[in-house]
Amino acid sequence: MRSTADRIRQALSFELIGVLIVTPLFAWVFDHPMGEMGALAVLGATVATLWNYLFNLGFDHVLARLRGDTRKTMPLRFLHAVLFEATLLVLLLPLFAWWLGVSLAAALVMEVSFAAFYMGYAFVFTWGYDTLFPLPRTARV
Repeated sequence: MRSTADRIRQALSFELIGVLIVTPLFAWVFDHPMGEMGALAVLGATVATLWNYLFNLGFDHVLARLRGDTRKTMPLRFLHAVLFEATLLVLLLPLFAWWLGVSLAAALVMEVSFAAFYMGYAFVFTWGYDTLFPLPRTARV
């Protein structure tokens, strides 16, 4: 299993790279000022960073208990990304509506767009992270 320091590095690098990509993209797509969308992205990233740590820790514990191994197959990577984004959507929906001054329905459209982006991004990022920083041999069982 990954160490706390490794999990923190993973979560922070995931969120920093994500904010740098998503802020200009979604400011343009949703026609909101860059500063407003950037602040929302940072606020959302802060919530997501905390959730990322807790979710990944729990997911790995479940994998270790059920399989005796924390390595992820492609189907498990897909499940991981979908579950993470679905739970994060529930956490962030009220924040999006309040921050942007839009209805929950409009916020849901935005949040689903963010979730779709981050789901693909999470899949690619965690695969790349696991390739760059593989689990130590002793952490696999």
